[in-house]
Amino acid sequence: MQLKDKVAIITGAGAGIGRACCLLFAAEGAKVVAVDLDPAALSSVAEDVRRTGVTVLTVQADVSFAADVERIVSVASENVSAIHILFNNAGIVPHGKIHETTEADWDRTMAVNVKSMYLMSRAVVPIFLKHGGGVILNTSSATALRSVVDRAAYSASKGAVIALTKSMAIDYVRDGIRVNCLCPGTIDTPSLQRRLAAFADPEEARKQFVARQPMGRLGTAEEVAKAALFLVSEDAKFVTGAVFSIDGGFTV
Repeated sequence: MQLKDKVAIITGAGAGIGRACCLLFAAEGAKVVAVDLDPAALSSVAEDVRRTGVTVLTVQADVSFAADVERIVSVASENVSAIHILFNNAGIVPHGKIHETTEADWDRTMAVNVKSMYLMSRAVVPIFLKHGGGVILNTSSATALRSVVDRAAYSASKGAVIALTKSMAIDYVRDGIRVNCLCPGTIDTPSLQRRLAAFADPEEARKQFVARQPMGRLGTAEEVAKAALFLVSEDAKFVTGAVFSIDGGFTV
């Protein structure tokens, strides 16, 4: 029960890494505030969390919009006693080189992958400051550390997440607020399945994704959730500004 009596807001909670973290954090005693754009996914993860006997609050919202973020924090504040953990996990993975990336795609990528973290953190940090501290965890990517083809906007956005994480970590280190980021490699999630399905030969595409992993396999959302649990728990209370790779050797 590493998170007993803690309250965690998790964005991008409906599937993949976010869903796995909702389930694991709940199993470790946390009250979960699950945030996602997809109402069906939210309902599904909430049902699974409630089976553990842990409180879960769901908020359907687009975290790239300030009004939605204000509503998330307002709903959370009205229904839980405090907020201790913010996991900024919502993100999208656009495909393409720079000359193939439309301005709209670029703007949406930066809004969801970076601006959302600014908005959520801006809303939650004053609560942390008032109550003597808290933990923020951001999801970056292994592609922020090692380039792959056709990920220009995505990699740029995830590089920005690392820079933001380090800036926030040093800004709030004396306020009891720890800020770290995860850099997952290729993780077998519904998001990846949708991207593979868009290829002319999804099976061949999957083989290529696996081939670039030195361990010879894809990671699982549950493995990433365990790393996230460590970083938000008291076991990591001396860790801030960390860029935590969990990528099967992809960036070695």
